[in-house]
Amino acid sequence: MKTISREQVKEKINSNDNVVVIETLDPKYYNKFHLPDAINIPLDDRFDEQVKQKVPDRKTPVIVYCMDKECDASPKAAKRLDELGYEHVFDYEEGKVDWKEAGEKIES
Repeated sequence: MKTISREQVKEKINSNDNVVVIETLDPKYYNKFHLPDAINIPLDDRFDEQVKQKVPDRKTPVIVYCMDKECDASPKAAKRLDELGYEHVFDYEEGKVDWKEAGEKIES
């Protein structure tokens, strides 16, 4: 697992890497706003099962994020993805608040 900056997230989203972006927060937060094309897989007891269903290829690059740097859901999710054998895991530690405050495109 590596941490990743906002600029690096933008590069990966805009590249043709088929990167999967995962918000690890509860759906109520995801529904307010989220990064473009992000999917919602909350860090709960179904996380492993949902990740395996939605990202079956463990070679797929995966970016996880949560609310902000104080939120520990994305680092925990990144660690879990590493343990599950995902090879290219990135944690956007600054999270969705940083993304929105920078004026980046969001979805809701």
